[in-house]
Formats: sequence, structure tokens, C-alpha cells
Amino acid sequence: MVLTLYPILFLALHLLPGVKNSMVHLNNNGYDGIVIAINPRVPEDEKLIQNIKEMVTEASTYLFHATQRRVYFRNVSILIPMTWKSKSEYLMPKQESYDQADVIVANPYLKFGDDPYTLQYGQCGEKGQYIHFTPNFLLTNNLPIYGSRGRVFVHEWAHLRWGIFDEYNVDQPFYISRRNTIEATRCSTHITGINVVFKECQGGSCITRPCRRDSQTGLYEAKCTFIPEKSQAAKDSIMFMQSLNSVTEFCTAKTHNTEAPNLQNKMCSSRSTWDVIMDSDDFQNASPMEGTDQPPDPTFSLLKAKQRVVCLVLDKSGSMSSEDRLFRMNQAAELYLIQIIEKGSLVGMVTFESFATTQNYLTEITGDNAYEKITANLPQEAGGGTSICSGLRAGFQAIIHSNQSTSGSEIILLTDGEDDEISSCFEEVKESGAVIHTIALGPSAAKELETLSNMTGGHRFYANKDINGLTDAFSRISSRSGSITQQAIQLESKALSITGRKWINGTVPVDSTIGNDTFFVVTWTIQKPEILLQDPKGTKYETSDFKVDKLNVRSARLQIPGIAKTGTWTYSLLNKHANSQMLTVTMTTRARSPTTLPVIATAHMSQSTTHYPSPMIVYAQVSQGFLPVLGINVTATIETEDGHRVILELWDNGAGADTVKNDGVYSRYFTEYHGNGRYSLRVHAQARNNMARLSLKQQQNKALYMPGYVENGKIILNPPRPEVKDDISEAKVEDFSRLTSGGSFTVSGAPPAGSHTHVFPPGKITDLEAKVKEDRIRLSWTAPGNVLDKGKAKSYIIRISMCFLDLREDFDNAALVNTTSLIPQEAGSIENFEFKPEPFKIENGTKFYIAIQAIHGANLTSEVSNIAQATKVIPPQESSAPALGTKIFATSLAIWGLAMILSIF
Repeated sequence: MVLTLYPILFLALHLLPGVKNSMVHLNNNGYDGIVIAINPRVPEDEKLIQNIKEMVTEASTYLFHATQRRVYFRNVSILIPMTWKSKSEYLMPKQESYDQADVIVANPYLKFGDDPYTLQYGQCGEKGQYIHFTPNFLLTNNLPIYGSRGRVFVHEWAHLRWGIFDEYNVDQPFYISRRNTIEATRCSTHITGINVVFKECQGGSCITRPCRRDSQTGLYEAKCTFIPEKSQAAKDSIMFMQSLNSVTEFCTAKTHNTEAPNLQNKMCSSRSTWDVIMDSDDFQNASPMEGTDQPPDPTFSLLKAKQRVVCLVLDKSGSMSSEDRLFRMNQAAELYLIQIIEKGSLVGMVTFESFATTQNYLTEITGDNAYEKITANLPQEAGGGTSICSGLRAGFQAIIHSNQSTSGSEIILLTDGEDDEISSCFEEVKESGAVIHTIALGPSAAKELETLSNMTGGHRFYANKDINGLTDAFSRISSRSGSITQQAIQLESKALSITGRKWINGTVPVDSTIGNDTFFVVTWTIQKPEILLQDPKGTKYETSDFKVDKLNVRSARLQIPGIAKTGTWTYSLLNKHANSQMLTVTMTTRARSPTTLPVIATAHMSQSTTHYPSPMIVYAQVSQGFLPVLGINVTATIETEDGHRVILELWDNGAGADTVKNDGVYSRYFTEYHGNGRYSLRVHAQARNNMARLSLKQQQNKALYMPGYVENGKIILNPPRPEVKDDISEAKVEDFSRLTSGGSFTVSGAPPAGSHTHVFPPGKITDLEAKVKEDRIRLSWTAPGNVLDKGKAKSYIIRISMCFLDLREDFDNAALVNTTSLIPQEAGSIENFEFKPEPFKIENGTKFYIAIQAIHGANLTSEVSNIAQATKVIPPQESSAPALGTKIFATSLAIWGLAMILSIF
């Protein structure tokens, strides 16, 4: 059964971060700049702030000892939402905001409890996006379930800051070890407990029985649960079960369980969590503190979000007259003021050339025609030099003149020119506390422009010749407060080169989560086209219904009355001119109502700068609230300074660049460099043919929920948590369209276009599985490409051994499998291959380990895959397995049997 999810979800409204600009830095063993932000929909509660302080204070001491006296939490800011009452102790924020916070406090997604988790989808050692705690987790006693809140915070901090992964696996809670024992997936194996099936539970007690073997898998039956002993001697690991009192350390190379089929082993090539932590930037220069003193308690600052203040700082220098740049800037700025900026915001405008002019002090955007006071002053002529610092200083003054503080205000800086003196105001920018969003227009914009965004936590964009790049950039600069229903959503942004006297047609789906404040805009370069727009109910809008701007910025705009109809909208444009011209179509909207969570797409690159030949990863997250959206088409367009475009289909398949399958994060490697300079990223997410669905399953990378503990020989149960039944684990989603800018990134060291050598090998295979079928072994995996995850590999090398370490430590000398009949498929395809494991004999209890490498056409080889295990055993004569003892202990597999599937990372 598939559940249809109604569009109105009573959830916390949440801004999904794109490129993260965390303010955290490590200085003399102490972390400064940590931001914990409370969502605007969380009710005011003083206890919440107090409990956050207590959690971080406890976590600091726990972290200090877990890292062997290397790091602790020193300065933490708690960002209070505007919806709470003001107090004298609340300070003004600077660059701190909800969308860039390290920790968010927001209500849970749907009904699925309060498990703390970290949004983490990067590679091993890469930082996560944010930690999510619910108010209920922070306000209620969860000690028996998760352990103390301070311990949980350290578990999540390790995900966020050091890019390590969980050492349990809820999907594969047991595995068969090299010693032929069934083990709970954990680290370290010194943690003891019992394996039981809960037969019947009433109140706080249950009737249990020992676990039986599953006749299809050879492991314990699906309902078997590992219950740990409350009293343990084991000290590790925090990434398995921080709730145990004895656990105070991360697994080291000495204690790490390389066999466990968990995400840490998969993503980090079986390295221990402590090894990865020690390789992090934080620990390169963090020596243990001397002496025996405890670190000081953290210092907390309470900051209260303020009314949004934005000042446009726009370039009108002489170079803006070329390629219609001034026109395009005005078109995009007007769209931003009318369609994007949230109502109630304060907006000002400054223009600059070799000097700056304040065009508008702050004006409140109240709806109606308040924006006209600003658009009337958009520059009509270009001339003069370029002084970016003059523009910024005037922007600061425009804010201060209106009795607002630059601290926490935003500047949108757009320029196309070079400026050798831009660095002269870097210190002023830092001191201002303002956030600077930069838009580089054309290839000659000042190379230091992005420094302003990087130092203040702002967005960075690059736009080339058509208006869409500017429109996409301005559309991405939305409120940072976490009030997602107030933000504009881009449905369409398309540039069309139309020959003379020709029509062009298109469609845009409008789903039921959106439709408020909807605009349809057409721009042109020579002559206004004929416009026809039709809603799903057949209502037609013609050219005369569109408002043409008085400023002659060559655009026509229609605001759809009321709420836009749900369904497919169609449009037709006729180029009435005899010559070809460029037409653009833009459609924006907002959430249908304050209680309706819209589907949102955000995108970013894995890093903002790269040096060839380092590959990058494109990430796009598509979700409704905290729920991942699956089964959609996500396409990334990457454009260079010279206009060269690369189009990539992004995948959520858990292979290649994608960490976890079906988590709503779509990923792909980018390697097609085309010279140096700025590149822009744009992502289009489309749900088609009723194929999209919401995943209602629990998030990855979270603190492990334990149903209970064994204490003095008895099982003590924890309160149950809501679970998703298998038959309602997904919900249908209507067809939709979302466009978003992923900002810009900078490439250096790349050879000229067309002169690339073969430097990127095929991607590592991470999902190899093996099983025995009679006298043969059957393998399956996701095909990598010839270049990471693109194209077809030339061939595969498959090796087999009866010893795990042979493959892990000496792959090249393990026995080779004949693969002459194996022809690689296109990247992303599912590969299947069967072979007879000669010269080995398959007998009862025989266990094989298999791994693969992929070969590039230029004989570059991939990393060795995960190591898959296949075991052949003979089924027992009994109808069911005898009861097993309560302790985890060695039980020979020789009496059990069947072909078993298992992956070991």
C-alpha cells in the first residue's frame, strides 16, 4: 500500500541549507563560533535555552576526554527567532543565521519521533550540513534511550565536524564474522549483550525468546534485536552507542571492527573513526593540552534575529553598457524586488562607478507598490570606472542612515568590472557584521569578489550573457530566518532563441504545495512577443493582461490572481520580429499557505574552489520539510566563463559520488573542466509521470535508539518510539518543477579546453554483493564509469580469496577470476556476473571473499571495492533452528546452510 500524503503538514518550517558557511573555527584547542539556531515555529520556552546550555557544557567535557584532551567547546551563540519576545540580554546577530547554523532546533518531520541526527551526505572526512535536535528531545528526559544529551551532542558533532559515520546498521543489524559467529553490527566487538525476539509486551515488561536462524539468509530472523548489557567494560565506541556509561572513546585502529557492515567501513575504506578524526584539519595542529586541569566551561551568547535588511549595491560603470548588462541587471533587480524579497523586509539601493550614489535609503516592502520607489531609481546609463569599496561603504551608510545596524544586514553586490583596490575595505566589511552576497557578471569581474562572500557567510554567484543567470542568482538570495513558507520558489527559468515569426511552446506544473504570490514573466531583446498563457482549468491570459514596466527594461509581468490553479500551465510565445531574438520565461511562486510545506530543491558543489585535477561533486537535495523526495529527474547545468555548458544527470543510487541510496540527495562527480576561472551551477528538479514519492523512513547518521538494556539478567525496556510500517513507508508526490542556483565555484590549474589527458580513473565500487548458488558465485554491483561515474569502464578485475586480509592488504596477489565474458555497462547500471570459484572447492561452511577493480581505457584503475562475502552451508534438517544462548558467542556455521548474502566494507 502507498499512502497519499496530504500537502498540509503540521511541521516545523525549515530552511534547507545549500552551501554551508559555518563560522566554527578551532583556536588553541577551543571551538569558537558555534551557532545553535531555534526555528521560528518553536514556541517560546526559557527551559529550552537552559537545556541547550547544559547539553553543550556537558558535551564539552565529554569531548575533551574523548579526544584525549585535544578539543572542547569554548564560545557558542544561541540564535533566538524573531517570533520570541525581546529581552535586554539578547544581542544583535552578525553573520549568524538559521540557514547557516551548525545546529538547528526544530520540530520533527511528520510523526517520527525525536531521534537526533546530522544531515551528512559528503565523502569520508567531509563536514556535514547541520545537526537537528527537536524541542521534545531537549525538554524531556531521554537518558535511558540515548544517554545524556551531552553525549549525544558529541556523537552528532563527530558526524558534522569530522565526517565520520555510524558504526551500527539498522538495515543489517547482524553479520557472520570470519570466525563463523553471528555478531551484532557494532564497534567495538567488546560490547556485550543478548539477542532476543520480543513476543508480547505489556506495560514495561515483555515475553522474549532466543533468536532463530532465518532459513533464507543464514542470519538471525528479521525480528531479532541486540540488547546490550547496561554494565560494560568496553570504552568504545561513541559512534556505536554513546549511551553506555563505559563508552568514552572512539574506536581506534586497535579496537576497530573492520568486518561490521556499517557506513563507517563502507565510506572510509574500513578505517577507524579515530584515524579519520586524527587526519582532520582540526587535529593537524591540535596537540593535547598539558596538565590535568579541565577546560573552562563554554561561554554562551544569546542573539535575536531581526527584521530583514537588504541593500542592493549595483555597478553602473562603463563596462556595464556592453552585452546589454545594464538592462539585464535592471530586469533581474526588478524581479527580485517584486517577486523574491519577502514582505516586511527593509530594502535600500546604491549604485556605483568610480564613486557611489545612494539611490534609496531603506524602504519597507509592504506589498502594494512599495517596490516602485526603488525600481524608479534603477540606473538607465552606464559610465565611469569601478570602485567596489565605494559602493559597499555607501551601502553601509544607507543602512545606518535608516537607523538600522549593519550587523546582520545583507548587501547584494553586483559588478562586472575589475578593481585593484577591493581589498582595501576587507577590514571594514569584517567589522560591519554584514553578510555580502556577490554576483560576478561576465568574465572580467574582480577576482577577489568571492573573498567578500567567504569572509561574511554570503552566497557567491557567476552570471554570463543571458538574463537567466542573474535571475537564478537573485532568486536564490532568500530569507535566512528559517521561515520557508515566506520564500520565493522558482518553477521555470528558460532562455529561448526564437527565429523570426515563429512560435515556441512550453509547460510548467504547479503542485498543491505552492501557488501563492505567483508571477509569470517574459523578457525580450528586440521586440515584445505575443504571449498566451493558460491555466489547468482553461482560463487564458493574453499579452494585454501582462504589465509592461514603465522603465523600458523589456519585460512583461503577470501576477496570477489569488492562488494559482494546481496542474499543468501551458504557454506560447510568438516572436513578432523578422529577426531572431532571445526570449526568457520565468515563473515564481510561494507556499500555498503558512501551514503548507512546499517541495524545495537546494544545490551546491562539494567545495567553492578546486585545483585541477581534483574532481568535485555536485549535490542537490530535494525534500518536503525533512522528508526526502525520491524517484525524480534532477539535472545539473554547469557553465564556464566562455559559455561552455556541461549537463549532468544527478543520481540518488548510493553508488559513486552518492553516499546513501534514497535519501533525497542527488549527486554526481564533475570532471569536465574547460579552462580556469568561474563556473556556475544550476539545478532543475522535475517530478514526472506520477513517479515521485516521499520517503517516510528515519534519517541516517543519528544517535542509535535502543529498545532497552540488560541489567542484573533482566531486560529493562525503554519507551517505544513511532515506527513506519513497511507498507506505508512512502507517500505519493504530485508532479512538480523546481529550479535553483547552486552558486559559483572557481577552478585553477586546468589545461586549455580540448587538451585534457586521462587523469581520472573509474569510480570505486561500494555496493558489491555476493552469494553462492550451487557451485557458482553470483555477484552484483552498480557499474562505475570510465571516468569516475561517467561512461563505461574498459574492463573489470575480480579477485577472490578465502582470507579477508588477503584482499584488504594484498589485493594484487589474490586469485584472479576469469572475466573475459564480462563486458562493462554504462555507469549507473546494475551489473550481474556468475563464475565458478576455481581452483577452490565449494563445500559446507566454505566462505569466500571477493573484491573488484574497474579499468579505464588508459589503464587507470579504480580503488579496490568493498569486500563481499559469500558462504555456502547446508540447510538443517530441523524445521527451525534450536534456541540460541543469550550471549553473543561462537556458533559454527557448519550445521547451517544455504547461500548467504553479505557485504563487508
